[in-house]
Amino acid sequence: MIGRVLSLGRLMALLAKETIQMRRDRLTFGMMLGIPLVQLMLFGFAINTDPKELPAALVAPTQDRFTRAMVSALELTGYYRFVAPDATAAEAERMIARGDVSFVVTIPSDFGRRVMRGESPSILIDADATDPSVASGAISTLGTVAAQALSRETGAAAPAPGLSVVVHRRYNPEGVTQYNIVPALLGVILQLTMVMMTAMALTRETERGTMENLLSMPATPLEIMLGKIVPYLGVGAVQVVVVLAASRLVFGVPFVGSLTLILAGVFVFVMALVILGYLISTVARTQMQAMQITFFFFLPSLMLSGFMFPYRGMPGWAQALGEIFPLTHFLRLIRAVMLKGAGLATVSGSFLALGLFVLVLALAALTRFRKTLD
Repeated sequence: MIGRVLSLGRLMALLAKETIQMRRDRLTFGMMLGIPLVQLMLFGFAINTDPKELPAALVAPTQDRFTRAMVSALELTGYYRFVAPDATAAEAERMIARGDVSFVVTIPSDFGRRVMRGESPSILIDADATDPSVASGAISTLGTVAAQALSRETGAAAPAPGLSVVVHRRYNPEGVTQYNIVPALLGVILQLTMVMMTAMALTRETERGTMENLLSMPATPLEIMLGKIVPYLGVGAVQVVVVLAASRLVFGVPFVGSLTLILAGVFVFVMALVILGYLISTVARTQMQAMQITFFFFLPSLMLSGFMFPYRGMPGWAQALGEIFPLTHFLRLIRAVMLKGAGLATVSGSFLALGLFVLVLALAALTRFRKTLD
């Protein structure tokens, strides 16, 4: 009776069969073993919710000893790294608008004189608050650290009570999290749907046995690629309208910049995504493989782009790795235009990066595609 229900010999034969099939499917087998290890090492070292060494610009016309004491105190906190220690006010404004710096520290020219006279000096901190979590840690201890540094420089026994640290949270003064998350969700939603749907375009033809009909058509590889990706551009357009309308009407996210510039950035971004999905479809043999490759691309992009965790909080190698994902550049573009009112000159770097992705991915997809079944 037991032998009819469960046979060890039959079970071992089935296990051997499944093992052989798994080994033959090298792509799936490799991803099963490689993805957990890669993600563990990548995210374990890269993710940091308390970013340090944030880039800052210093506007200080008079570089006296009190100014140097303030700068040294800010650097010793571990949060500030002055990449532009002698910037002008106009240069600093452009840098914070482009996102090159997270803070602009302004120390007035009469700062030292006011200290020596026993008056109440003040310093100004402009913080890029488009991502509230980035600025919170660096701002929380500003007053105490600056007052203690000034007291040490003047030789006072207690922290200087007259020091005033004025903090301007730029672009998101209330620190509303939705202002940072909702615009970025547009990029995340588009990436997940566009890449996955397009990645299944050719693999679906192969699985259904209709690839022969497609290859027998008098069409060039470029025409076939355009025929596959253009319909998904229409789907992406519908998603863009829905997300942007919800951002404004439901969440109240401000649209400071040009809507035309936003739509232009979205178009280039979606082009990069659908071409990437098409490239994946030329590599995968089945729809399951296409889905697996899509998620292998999606998760690192989500983690390293600055959507879930502060981009500035990651180590240098992780930031360099994040630069290879289109989502990283799209998040900079959409946040800069929507929240900061940035113009084309400010976000031109993001446009160039997305355009380069489109060009490289298109060339790779056309190279991979062959009008044969092999």
